[in-house]
Amino acid sequence: MQESFISLSSPQAGQYGDTEILTLYFPHYLKARVFYMCYSSVGQKCKEAHHCSFLKCLVLPDPHQREHFLRKRPHREMTGTEMKNFLRINKLVLIGGPDDGVITPWESSQFGFYDFNETIVEMRNQEWYVRDSFGLMTLHARGDLAVYVLSGVKHSYWHSNETVFRGCIEEWLT
Repeated sequence: MQESFISLSSPQAGQYGDTEILTLYFPHYLKARVFYMCYSSVGQKCKEAHHCSFLKCLVLPDPHQREHFLRKRPHREMTGTEMKNFLRINKLVLIGGPDDGVITPWESSQFGFYDFNETIVEMRNQEWYVRDSFGLMTLHARGDLAVYVLSGVKHSYWHSNETVFRGCIEEWLT
């Protein structure tokens, strides 16, 4: 049995930007100020509560506030067992595109993210990829990573788009 993990426009590397959802809840609280709430003690408590999950503080690594983010969300290397489990995936399928409108930057759906200057750093140039912190580089090197970039698909339509299903998903379901 083939074990595939299909990621349909999900913020694998994080979320940072003025998305439709963020501006809906906080129309005057732009990305440049969100870290004040998310990285505060109140934001840290709220993010753990299900009723506050729309804040997305877990996936808001502000590239300008990296030290705050790391202090509030300590990262650690995966254990050998965790990496072994990740590497059990036979195929990791990453699907996303520039017209998503919610995942910001959209490249996060493929493990890309902003640097301090808000320039996209692609997956292969991310520190945790180069160090193979959780096995992504190993998975890629053995040919078990499929990356699809599709234009013209809005976030709420990925799951129902026939082209996405036929061209990016169907073959990995067998």
